[in-house]
Amino acid sequence: MASFKSTKIPIYPKLGEKVTPDTLYWKNYKAPVQIKEFGAVTSIDFSSLAPHNYAVTASTRIHIYGPFSTEPVKTFTRFKDTAYSGKFRSDGQLLVAGCEDSMVRLFDVSGKVALRVFKGHTKGVHVTDFTSDCYHILTGSDDYTCRLWDIPNSTELTSYKEHTDYIRCGITSKLNRDIFITGSYDHTLRVFDARVEKSVMTMDHSQPVESVLLYPSEGLLVSAGGRYVKVWDLLKGGQPLVSLKNHHKTVTCLSLSSNGQRLLSASLDRHVKIYNTTNYKVVHNFDYAASILSLALAPDDESIVVGMTNGVLSIKHRKSPEEKREMAGKQRMQPVYRIFVKGRNYVPKKDDFLVSKPVKSHLAKYDKQLKKFNISKALDTALESWRRNRKPEITVAVMKELDRRGTLKNALAGRDEQNLSQLLNFLIGNVVDPRFTPVLVTATEMILDIYQAVVGQSSVVDRQLVRLQELVEREVDYQQDLLEVLGMLDTLFAASLPRKEVPCPGSSRPNGLAEGSLGAPGPQLKAA
Repeated sequence: MASFKSTKIPIYPKLGEKVTPDTLYWKNYKAPVQIKEFGAVTSIDFSSLAPHNYAVTASTRIHIYGPFSTEPVKTFTRFKDTAYSGKFRSDGQLLVAGCEDSMVRLFDVSGKVALRVFKGHTKGVHVTDFTSDCYHILTGSDDYTCRLWDIPNSTELTSYKEHTDYIRCGITSKLNRDIFITGSYDHTLRVFDARVEKSVMTMDHSQPVESVLLYPSEGLLVSAGGRYVKVWDLLKGGQPLVSLKNHHKTVTCLSLSSNGQRLLSASLDRHVKIYNTTNYKVVHNFDYAASILSLALAPDDESIVVGMTNGVLSIKHRKSPEEKREMAGKQRMQPVYRIFVKGRNYVPKKDDFLVSKPVKSHLAKYDKQLKKFNISKALDTALESWRRNRKPEITVAVMKELDRRGTLKNALAGRDEQNLSQLLNFLIGNVVDPRFTPVLVTATEMILDIYQAVVGQSSVVDRQLVRLQELVEREVDYQQDLLEVLGMLDTLFAASLPRKEVPCPGSSRPNGLAEGSLGAPGPQLKAA
């Protein structure tokens, strides 16, 4: 007696993502390490000096973490209210931070007590940064003013009140100690020169500005606000170059890779987008569990640190060469038993007798029911929710097998409202899939033949039948449109082909007539 042959499930090609050098580069980070902070993480800043510690501003504290530590190596808690914008100086020795109580505090990284407290703002200070000469501090506040402070004398040098709304971002030039840029909720970006009494350049972002970033050459400025990331050419008077709209919610922060060739933007939509700065196309994407407020990339690109609204700090470290080799070794196939017994280089001899071990085949549940001729139960098993949603090819293969046996119509008959509804849902979701259409169209015709007498008795089934009809009609229209387009393309291709004259054999002229015969009169009939 012949053994039962299991249902053959066709293997369809998977449409995977295109693997690019960027994909390999950005996927070369380990699983994230998560640290719970005391509140939403509003700012992250890396020290420019090795070992590149980073300052995390959350709630009323600033924590300093080492590159691989999960516990803070230093904590500053001398804040009476929410702290903002903890920033390192370029030498890594000092740290400045704003606060909701309108004061600006300057800390020695090796100490605990504030070295300086700058008073002058009347509302919360959300922006702080050091100038390139390391002796001045830039601050921006919700009182609409931005100010420059002198560190040695603890005095205010100058103040500008040109913005008409909260100042929530700002950056100083690393090439010129007098130049700095601020962004405000009044939708504007302003470039200031400390040697001049008012701003020297203004740009309209058209959205409340959340973050600004300067390229290393400082010829280009990047701003983020609303769903937009915009690039401005400062050398051409603030001319807009690119406007990117790849996020679904407000973009909150920006960062740049160490070589300046990749731009990173993070948003409240829980995504980090990575752009190629040559053509500003998205080359990679990171997903996170909560809305993102802050983002920083280590100066050597070895770590990506993200702060979220739920107080979670996520750190991704780049894999070391040893870890790469270890992962590659784990992926290699383990040696089989015969290698351990006879060695890797063993070659069978001519007189060896191979004893094969019978392989026991395990039938799937639907195959067991098909073997017992329980065709309705086999179809029910193939229509189980997880199977029809995740692996519809199995359901279609069972239907194809039943149709081959001539029992598909019997398996479809005798169903109640719930089972018929599940079946129609599956058809609606897959009937227009080119892989399944030949089988499912046959099943659809059988269902209409079987249940046409009960149409109108169930509102649920009636609605699904109407949806199925609309779906098929729309697909037919698409196919007709495609055929028309194909006809047009055939005509265009035919017209674009060069015309070639084909000479006839035995004649030197292309039309097959002998030379001199073109004007020769034809034969004449003589009168009788």
